[in-house]
Amino acid sequence: MKILVLADVESEYLWDYFKKEKLDGIDLILSAGDLNPNYLSFLATFSKVPILYVRGNHDDCYKDTPPEGCICIENKVYVYKGIRILGLGGSIRYRKGDNQYTEAQMKKRVNKAWLSIKKNKGIDILLTHSPAKGINDGPDHVHTGFEAFNELINRYKPKFFIHGHVHKNYMTSFTQTFKLNEYTTVVNGYERCIVEYDEKNCTENNNEEK
Repeated sequence: MKILVLADVESEYLWDYFKKEKLDGIDLILSAGDLNPNYLSFLATFSKVPILYVRGNHDDCYKDTPPEGCICIENKVYVYKGIRILGLGGSIRYRKGDNQYTEAQMKKRVNKAWLSIKKNKGIDILLTHSPAKGINDGPDHVHTGFEAFNELINRYKPKFFIHGHVHKNYMTSFTQTFKLNEYTTVVNGYERCIVEYDEKNCTENNNEEK
């Protein structure tokens, strides 16, 4: 299964120079936040597959103008073709904003999602906006990751941890995808990238939202 991951910067390749055949072969689209809702709505018009999203710290406008034709998976597990995807958007709190959280607040959100995780017997993809603490996060407070995500990764061992928030130009050495351990691959979705998901690892659930 090919998954198109988007985050932080609207891709000219998929917007200014869009051709519908550029989405051929894509089985699922995931947005890790901080994207113009009109961009996601535009892609949804041409996409034959679901576009799932979480909100970034700059996505307060989603409250009034959410991306049309897309599915918000904040604070719950969404199952698509057997892949269990948990969504937790937002960043560490550094000023006022609807999508910024303290570490304690993020842990509370994780606790609220526990029933959905338990019902689905775990997760295969953790989709967030912020990175995890010490994993792809930045040296400044604004781009500090959440320890709560480390705990989720260690406990449930998702196949992919997908995030945004840390832009390519923020780091001297940018790695979009790397293997964290024997279980989990980390993906920084900055602008766009494609990840391959081995469907042999999927659960039996199909096209179900939990």
